[in-house]
Amino acid sequence: MELSAFPRFLFTVFDRFTVLAVFFTVFALALDFMKRRKKCQNYPPGPWGLPFIGNIHQVDLSNPHLSFAKLRRKYGNVVSLQFGWTNTVILNGYETLKEALVKKAKDFADRPQLTVYEDLWKNIGEGIIFARYGDWWREQRKFSLLTLRNFGVGKKSLEMRIAEEAEFLNKEFENEKGHPFNPQFLITCATSNIICSIVFGERFEYRDERFLDLLHMLEESFELEGAFWGQVLNAFPFIRHFPGPHNKIFENQKKIVNFVQEIVTEHKKCWDPNEPRDFIDAFFAEEEKMKHVPKTSFLESKMMGTVLNLFSAGTETTSTTLRWALLYMMLHPELQSKVHEEIDRVVGKERKPTLEDREEMPYTNAVIHETQRLGNIAPISLPHQTFRDTEVMGYTIPKGTTIIPNLTSAMFDEKVWSTPHQFNPGHFLNAKGKFVKPEAFIPFSAGHRVCLGEQLAKTELFLFFTSMLQHFTFHLPENELKPKYTEAKYGITLSPLPYRLCAKLR
Repeated sequence: MELSAFPRFLFTVFDRFTVLAVFFTVFALALDFMKRRKKCQNYPPGPWGLPFIGNIHQVDLSNPHLSFAKLRRKYGNVVSLQFGWTNTVILNGYETLKEALVKKAKDFADRPQLTVYEDLWKNIGEGIIFARYGDWWREQRKFSLLTLRNFGVGKKSLEMRIAEEAEFLNKEFENEKGHPFNPQFLITCATSNIICSIVFGERFEYRDERFLDLLHMLEESFELEGAFWGQVLNAFPFIRHFPGPHNKIFENQKKIVNFVQEIVTEHKKCWDPNEPRDFIDAFFAEEEKMKHVPKTSFLESKMMGTVLNLFSAGTETTSTTLRWALLYMMLHPELQSKVHEEIDRVVGKERKPTLEDREEMPYTNAVIHETQRLGNIAPISLPHQTFRDTEVMGYTIPKGTTIIPNLTSAMFDEKVWSTPHQFNPGHFLNAKGKFVKPEAFIPFSAGHRVCLGEQLAKTELFLFFTSMLQHFTFHLPENELKPKYTEAKYGITLSPLPYRLCAKLR
């Protein structure tokens, strides 16, 4: 090639690269536009998003419920967002949530497929909590509710089991001899043992290192899966193929599954279809009965998902609520004294509390409910997905849209609660001091996807809380900074930051 022709050659090559670059840029932007364009008329309003990432930069992924509150003030109770290419609608306010989750329960009963659980679901099934809406989900939810009842939920036998576990917990508190300690994993062990006794047929000692490791992994997983890295993974699935902190999610999932799988394997060696000991045995029995039914939902390969759902949800949510409860009692000693007075009057200091006492203990009941409201442990619930084209509050929402029920907007609604950002048991008491529950109180969500373990959680909260307050006065350690209940750690649940307390025998 002549030297004089070389510049022309370079210009031609660069010109072609420029044309290709422009073409691919235009193509990518056009694809992005097609992916992110509104699918229907009268779609809910929302902020403009950026190409490819949508609105993810406009949401604080460490506290999304706070970002949603700001968006609500600007765009109203139904707000549209896009996380990557995922069309998402945020539902705010009790009336909006009621219309969608209760009045149009089927329309909003589906679940989206989440990248953060993709590998997990391939191996063990989606489980009852994350399963798509349909025949499998309906059959398994019905079976799960019936089996939970058969193993004590709503019965005296479960009350006795919780009362016994409360004794173990109180003994651990007593062993601290009034010195400062972090109650987190003692409480988590206690609540986990209740669901473990129902699902696995056994409880674990509070010093069992393998069990404690499992609970630590579970806590870490709840934080990672629900907060920044989990949400980024769901918005941009390709990230899972790269190294980074998000891989800890998959490592923990494998370890937790292995723990549960070992228990299931042991069960299979010695289960009796005529005398099921727990949920796992009951599932095996139903699987045997249904083995000749075409397309049965009772398959061992799919059981693990539900077992893991029950164990993880039954452990984390109740323990987190009780940790909030002790924090509020420690920070409000005058309210703690009122609980003590009511317990002494109704239960006394020797008899164990029972669920029947709840009717005679409106103030204690109000404190527990106010803990659930202000603690707000499921601020945006779990994501739903529209099962079919539908409408809510006059807006059209297409089938397959991801729905985020912003429960925070109901639990802190200034039109319902007189002091929404303060701990005030009076929110649940009428002028005569009787317990009342406003309709906007929905910590367990509502509709078809209402929490499967709601009744179990209510029973545990009352009996554990009342038993702890019957035996102890909780106070701040000397010379330690006062914890701030306005600060919390966001994950799948909203939990208090680690704190220490002193438990003084009454």
